[in-house]
Amino acid sequence: MSSPSKRREMDLMKLMISDYKVEMVNDGMQEFFVDFHGPNESLYQGGVWRVRVELPDAYPYKSPSIGFINKIYHPNVDEMSGSVCLDVINQTWSPMFDLVNVFEVFLPQLLLYPNPSDPLNGEAAALMMRDRPAYEQKVKEYCQKYATPEDEGTSSEEKSSEEELSEDEYDSSDEQVVGKPDP
Repeated sequence: MSSPSKRREMDLMKLMISDYKVEMVNDGMQEFFVDFHGPNESLYQGGVWRVRVELPDAYPYKSPSIGFINKIYHPNVDEMSGSVCLDVINQTWSPMFDLVNVFEVFLPQLLLYPNPSDPLNGEAAALMMRDRPAYEQKVKEYCQKYATPEDEGTSSEEKSSEEELSEDEYDSSDEQVVGKPDP
């Protein structure tokens, strides 16, 4: 059996050659970001999320830590921290799984089949069970607001402050500058 560090390198290379954009945090291979596209035929289609991955020292025997950086509205994703509630990652992880499985199977399945009975986002779970059309509309609003391809590296705090600065009161057109000359 190969060592955990060799396996980490191999899994990371497999992820990179699978056409995922991967950005390393440091020189090591333990922490990195991956651009994840919402699955086709889902409410999340067209959205792009930046996902933080942290590999524990015992990887692949211990599961990776996965979290969304930009906001996503989903019953099984904590809206504030981006933490993911996914049994296969959190409880039933096996060394047979790799990072490509996380991004090609586990996360797409999570988005396609949310589980409102085991929520990290209680509001999303309640809305999904109570008013499905309103839930779907909110998912689409979050995708448009926080998960457009140009937003993938922008945190929600950065985005909201950018939006505040771009409001009409800060308009810098020349028409507002031109006024009556001083007497």
